[in-house]
Amino acid sequence: MNRSTLITEIKGRQIFDSRGNPTVWCRVRLQDGSLGCASVPSGASTGRFEAVELRDRERAYGGMGVIKAVYSVNGKIAEGLLGMDAADQRSIDTALCRLDGSINKEVLGANATLAVSLACAKAAAASYALPLYRYLGGALVNRLPLPFMNVLNGGKHADNGLTLQEYMIIPLSATSFAGAMRMGSEIYHALKSILREDDHRISLGDEGGFAPMLKTDEEALGYLLRAIEFAGYEPGKDAALAVDAAASEWYREGLYRFKDGSKALNGKELVDYYEELCRRYPIVSIEDPFHEEDFDSFSAFTSKCGKKIQIVGDDLFVTNALRLKEGIKKGCCNCVLLKPNQVGTLSETIDTANLALSHGYRLMPSHRSGETEDTLIADISVALCSGQIKTGAPARGERTAKYNRLLEIEDELAPHALYGLC
Repeated sequence: MNRSTLITEIKGRQIFDSRGNPTVWCRVRLQDGSLGCASVPSGASTGRFEAVELRDRERAYGGMGVIKAVYSVNGKIAEGLLGMDAADQRSIDTALCRLDGSINKEVLGANATLAVSLACAKAAAASYALPLYRYLGGALVNRLPLPFMNVLNGGKHADNGLTLQEYMIIPLSATSFAGAMRMGSEIYHALKSILREDDHRISLGDEGGFAPMLKTDEEALGYLLRAIEFAGYEPGKDAALAVDAAASEWYREGLYRFKDGSKALNGKELVDYYEELCRRYPIVSIEDPFHEEDFDSFSAFTSKCGKKIQIVGDDLFVTNALRLKEGIKKGCCNCVLLKPNQVGTLSETIDTANLALSHGYRLMPSHRSGETEDTLIADISVALCSGQIKTGAPARGERTAKYNRLLEIEDELAPHALYGLC
């Protein structure tokens, strides 16, 4: 045991996320004076099997307060972890799970356990004078991720007629992360210009993407193609498209019912719909194309299109190794979205990542719609050599904080930095 990394203080408090809702912040202090601070994001479109985000459910903040979770941090968690070695992440996270005692973190709250888990990792990294990506990933990590930029919002993230929740651009032809940011920014601003010219509103959704009053998903995809071309790039060659369908949000009574009322499809029909979209548009990745319990449709779609495109499980897997094992057994998806707050500790997040990699799945570390300025997922994307990251449009401070952190990491790794998927 390294006495310099023993925990001497754990302090939590309530702060605010990008939607103006309370969330949990935590500071961990070590024997040698090193500090680690972390804050926890929150989702709008959440999977039913996610670990429990503890909310007060009282009058203050419309029931969204997190004082109970903060009490968990300052009370039971602090009492249980003081004196432990922050550099022993596995023991820290095992202790957090034991202190909670439930399967889904419903006692202390995953927002409480994750804040402490992440703050411990950051404090230990500071004690060793290492950047977090190096502390978590080792001396050889040097790969910057391909950014999936959500530039146009629909579904639960916008008050318009679009069924699919996120429409993303992917800078394929960039040779560096800085180059990818340039492409993404140029396309994002081109999209803004085109929408304005067509008299659409250019207000922003939760993740920095535009939320125009469009009627169909095809219309939205068409605008992305126009923006890529307007910025001087070639769709499918320089920049591709991705979507997050968030299909659990529009699945009712056994059918997938489109937001505009135009379609009500069964799983097989929706497979055909996605296949047609991919034929007409340069879509290379689809996230959550089906309901979180529709393993059969996920399996059928993966079997039919998994060698052509990336099929990402978010609500299906919720960063949970047990859910992922079931999906692997049934042949569902070829990529796992990683959201640490879905499971509640850093170790459990990494366990899910390692399980995915051992079965040939890709990884995509991801933000949440209710974000903070914490840049942890940027470091995780490099530490895990994921080769891709999803963290919103190149706009809004809680999103650009992650992008700016990755630019900083790229500068630190130069001239040996690699970029994109292996």
